[in-house]
Amino acid sequence: METYDTLRYFASLASLVAMFVLFILVVLFLFRPGAGKLHDETKNMIFRNDDKPSPPEDDRREQRQEEKEAR
Repeated sequence: METYDTLRYFASLASLVAMFVLFILVVLFLFRPGAGKLHDETKNMIFRNDDKPSPPEDDRREQRQEEKEAR
């Protein structure tokens, strides 16, 4: 059983070190120089096809009221 325990210990240690290295690499990748442009593009992607902002709820209510009166 001593061999099994030793191998299990080194396997868990190796996986812990591998996950830590992967974490550090991901953090370095995200904060690398020049990544800001990509992050800005990604965070504004949802607004890409908007032509104008939607009117406030009060304006929409007034528009509906005017449409009803026009009929």
